[in-house]
Order: sequence, then C-alpha cells, then structure tokens
Amino acid sequence: MSRFLPHPVISAALLVMWLLLNQTVSPGPVLVGLVLALLGGWALAVLRPGRPRLARFGAVLRLTRAVLVDIARSNITVAGLILGRSKTRRSGFLRIQLRLRNPQALAVLACILTAAPGTAWVEFDAEEGWLLLHVLDLIDEESWARMICDRYEEPLMEIFP
Repeated sequence: MSRFLPHPVISAALLVMWLLLNQTVSPGPVLVGLVLALLGGWALAVLRPGRPRLARFGAVLRLTRAVLVDIARSNITVAGLILGRSKTRRSGFLRIQLRLRNPQALAVLACILTAAPGTAWVEFDAEEGWLLLHVLDLIDEESWARMICDRYEEPLMEIFP
C-alpha cells in the first residue's frame, strides 16, 4: 500500500463498478471513475477499519447455511403476505438484548437481518446493547428474539472473537 493508492483492490473495484454502471469506456467516464476510485480508497484509509480476525471456519459455514435458508423462507413468507394468503399479518418493532459488541460482527448481523425480506435493522444502542428491529410479520416476539440470538448472534460470537 502506498500513500497515493492505499487500497488498490478497492479502488480498482470502484473503477470497474463505475464503468459497468456507465456502460462505456469513453474518456470522460473513465476520468470520473478514476477520481472516484482514488477518493474511495483514500476515504477508506482515513476511516481505518480494523482487520477482522476470523475464527472457526465451521461456524462461518453453519452461519452461511442458516442465513441462506432463512432468506429463502422469508422470501416465501413475504410473497405469501403480499399475495394475500395470510390475513393475520401484524407488523411491529421488536427490542432484542444482544451480547455481541464486536463492530464488525454487528455490521454482519445488520446485513443479515436487513437482507432477509420482512425485517429491517432500525437502531442499535451500543451502550446497553439493545437492537431495535422491524418485522413485517411479528407473530411471536420471543421466538424472533430467540432465533436471532441462537441462529445469528452465537455463531457471530464464535467467528469474531
């Protein structure tokens, strides 16, 4: 890494993404893409994200499997709600006490919860560890809290020590 190009892979990915979005390699978009790629790399260098130390590759595979299964189930459930198959839909907010404090693990948890249709990460109180989650089909609050803690939080605590 150099001062001029602190994150070359990120910068290259940003440039490629810019060119793909513009669907051209003419000089104007290439020049703008280069500027954005350099600025993106410098911004990441200023933020200085910590390097994640991953542990327990088996936990990563278990978590990935659980997330993929839950996203598929959630897609089916939300499709059923939208198509009107269920008349008992009750959306709401849910507060869940988390033990997870690693910022990278919390970011992964936020991505997981927001990627599943029907759920949205709303707020996290870092001091007290409360997560506010919006659920489209909130039938049993206790089962949602247990699922998030058991299926997601526990493996994330193993993966990010």
